[in-house]
Amino acid sequence: MTFYHFTGIKGSGMSSLAQILFDSGEQVQGSDIDKHFFTEDPLRARGITILPFDAANIKEGMTVIAGNAFPDEHPELVRAREIGVEVVRYHKFLGEYLEKYTSVAITGAHGKTSTTGLMAHVLAGDQPTSYLIGDGTGGGAADAQNFVMEACEYRRHFLAYHPDYAVMTNIDFDHPDYYSDIEDVFSAFQQMALQVKKAIIAWGDDKNLQRIQANVPVIYYGFGADNDFEARNVQKSTEGTTFDVFVRNEFYSTFTIPMFGDHHVLNTLAVISLCHYEGIPTDTVQARLHTYEGVKRRFTETKIGDQILVDDYAHHPTEIKATIQSARQKYPDRELLAVFQPHTFSRTQAFLKDFADALNLADCVYLCDIFGSAREKAGNLTINDLADLVNEHHILHMDNIEELAKHEKAVFLFMGAGDINKYQKVFEELLQK
Repeated sequence: MTFYHFTGIKGSGMSSLAQILFDSGEQVQGSDIDKHFFTEDPLRARGITILPFDAANIKEGMTVIAGNAFPDEHPELVRAREIGVEVVRYHKFLGEYLEKYTSVAITGAHGKTSTTGLMAHVLAGDQPTSYLIGDGTGGGAADAQNFVMEACEYRRHFLAYHPDYAVMTNIDFDHPDYYSDIEDVFSAFQQMALQVKKAIIAWGDDKNLQRIQANVPVIYYGFGADNDFEARNVQKSTEGTTFDVFVRNEFYSTFTIPMFGDHHVLNTLAVISLCHYEGIPTDTVQARLHTYEGVKRRFTETKIGDQILVDDYAHHPTEIKATIQSARQKYPDRELLAVFQPHTFSRTQAFLKDFADALNLADCVYLCDIFGSAREKAGNLTINDLADLVNEHHILHMDNIEELAKHEKAVFLFMGAGDINKYQKVFEELLQK
């Protein structure tokens, strides 16, 4: 048994990895700031010790796993080096850990978390599967054969991994604080493709993914007739979605999922494609699809009286459109309100008009102040720059949340990657009164 100390244990990937190692029988503790994050809840449920940052936390005999947000000058990392304790960066550790399993890395600008959760759930119906999801959840299965993980392209972090399989859900321009343009993003995915050992499963309707060169088979899925795995005859209802899958133009099977929106059809097609490649029976796949309950902060619903509140991580125009499409399918007769908090000034600036176009698909929009980041605390624009481009809009602050209650029997989509959930929490308390 190894004693692991996580410096920055509340980080979404760090929390997930700590859970996996704990479930696998290792001794685990960690440190972080005092503020509560939802990623710490599964750690506390397991009884994992969470300490304030302190050099005294580091003891001889430990292995320190360091979050990428913390510099080498962090007091805990300095202390570790002083006493000869091994320090491993999160992505390097994970890259080495993968080698024990049949590994599946899920990457792409959008859809990573949802596809990782679904893939892990379906594969677990065939063989024991460990998983690491970017929503702060992870699980280490006894005698695990598979390891499914979310692999983020930000700062090219995913290049620490050499997985057996890679699922590439899309290539889109995001993280403008790091990437210069779409070609820069593409170059990162191209480099990742050359590190895959068995096969790449890619969304074939994406013109950039069609350009990917690899040393392994590239299997394409999508709605277009040129894909290896094609979804046809898509039927949408308020209960879910049914579609036929054709493999290289031959009927394979019909699948039903309890999910809404085209993006979930595509995520499911990616899973079906890999399962077909691995020879997993169709009835196993369908049975697992039926029991999938989703991941945190991806169309997570709360019903209070006649009001429906949805918590969603959507923080890019493409993701906002997908979330609104899902809500339209599930609740076609209800007023749809977007409550949106932009995440980072650089992203808001880069996609200002695209954000407005996406938000205008809702019936009414409430905008919260821009949420900065540790690297980017201020910018040259305000929420009013976005508001000027949105049709039916209001500016939302903590002291005027009661305005939301004027909408009856509505669907409220709380979207963003910052602390948008604090607005939802106050609104929930208001409704419960």
